[in-house]
Amino acid sequence: MKFGIIRERKNPPDRRVVLSPEACKEVLANHPKAQIIVEPSPIRVFTDAEYTAAGIEVAAKMETCEVLLGVKEVPIEALVPNKKYFFFSHTIKKQSYNRKLLQAVIEKHIELYDHEVITNAKGQRLVAFGRYAGIVGAYNGFRAYGLKYDLFELPKAETLTDQQALITALKQIKLPNIKIILTGKGRVGNGAKEMLDGMGLKNVTISEYLNEEFDEPVYCQIDASDYNKRKDGVRGNKADFFENPEAYKSNFFRFAAVSDFYIAGHFYGDGAPYLYSREDAKHPDFKIKVVADISCDIDGPVATTIRPSTIADPIYGYDPITETETDFKSKAAIAVMAVDNLPCELPRDASVGFGAAFVKYVIPAFFNDDEDGILQRARMTKNGKLTKRYAYLQDFLDGKE
Repeated sequence: MKFGIIRERKNPPDRRVVLSPEACKEVLANHPKAQIIVEPSPIRVFTDAEYTAAGIEVAAKMETCEVLLGVKEVPIEALVPNKKYFFFSHTIKKQSYNRKLLQAVIEKHIELYDHEVITNAKGQRLVAFGRYAGIVGAYNGFRAYGLKYDLFELPKAETLTDQQALITALKQIKLPNIKIILTGKGRVGNGAKEMLDGMGLKNVTISEYLNEEFDEPVYCQIDASDYNKRKDGVRGNKADFFENPEAYKSNFFRFAAVSDFYIAGHFYGDGAPYLYSREDAKHPDFKIKVVADISCDIDGPVATTIRPSTIADPIYGYDPITETETDFKSKAAIAVMAVDNLPCELPRDASVGFGAAFVKYVIPAFFNDDEDGILQRARMTKNGKLTKRYAYLQDFLDGKE
C-alpha cells in the first residue's frame, strides 16, 4: 500500500501534516508492505529536508500513490481521480460552501474518508486536533485579556515553538484576582485545562467558585450537567442530557454572574440549550468581559460570538446593548477571541499528536482487512456514489437543500 502525503493547497495556508517524519518511520517499521511518498511543500511545518533525512522519499508523484493524506479540503482542480483521500471535507453537516467539492469527489470516483468521522464502534472520534485547539485557545484568551485591559502583551502563539513555550510565556504574566470559567471536559476543554494548570492557576470546586472570594486568580472547569438543568425540576445527569437535550435549559448564568473570563471548550449538540443568550449578556449581573470561544459556533450557544476571527486579527469586541461588533477595548465591550483554526498556530505539536493517533488507529486498518470497521465508518464515497452511511447527504449533493 503506497501512501502519499499531499501538499496543503488551501488558503490561508495550513502548515500541519497528517504524518511527521518520525510517524512515517514508525509506519514503515511496523508495516513492511507500506510505502510513503511526500509531495514537496514550501509551507509544511516539517521541511522536505527533514523527511529526506528520515529516509522518506520526497517527490511530486502523488499519482503513483493509492491513498492520499491531507489535512484541509483539497481544491477541486488538485484532486487526482480514482484515489483514496483522507482530509477534513467539512461536508458532513451539509456545509453549502463545500457542495461543489463533494460533487467533484463523486464525479472523479474518489473514495473520500473524512478525519472527522474516523471513529470507534461507539462513535467516539479517534483522530482529532481538539486538544491543540484547547491549548492555543486558552493561551489566546489570556492574550486577549491582557490586551483588553492593557495589563500585559503576550506574543502571538504562532510565533512560539510549542506548548511548553506557550506555558513559559503565560508564567511571566501577572493576573488580577479574577475568576475563570471553563466549559467542557473533552479533548478541547482538557487541552485548555493543561494550560491553566501549567501556569499554576488554582482549580476550585463549583461551590467555592460560586460562593467564595479569592486573593488570587482561580478557575473552575464545568461539564454539561453543571451548566444545564432539566426543565421539569427532576435531577438530570450528563447521559440524560445528551439523550434528551430538549428537556433541559441553561443553568450557566450563575457562573456568568461571578466570572471575569470565559473559555468555551465544550461540544454543542443539536437541540441543546444555548449557554447564554444575547438577552443574558445585556443583564446588569452578567459579569464576563473576555470570552475565548474555542468551540466557535456562530450565532450559537455563546451568544457573544457573532463571527469567527482570524489568526491575523484574533480579537473583536461585542457590544451587548446594540448586539453589534465594536472596539474590544471599549469599557462596555466584551472581548471575543473566536479563531476557528486554532491548531494551525501550533502546527508542529498538533501534527505530532494527530499523527500518533492516525498511526495507531487508521494505518493498521489497511493491513488487517479493517477488522475494527474504522475505514468502513469513515468512507463517505465509493464508486461514484455516497456510501450507505452517508446517503443522508444525497439531497445536499443534488442541490435540493
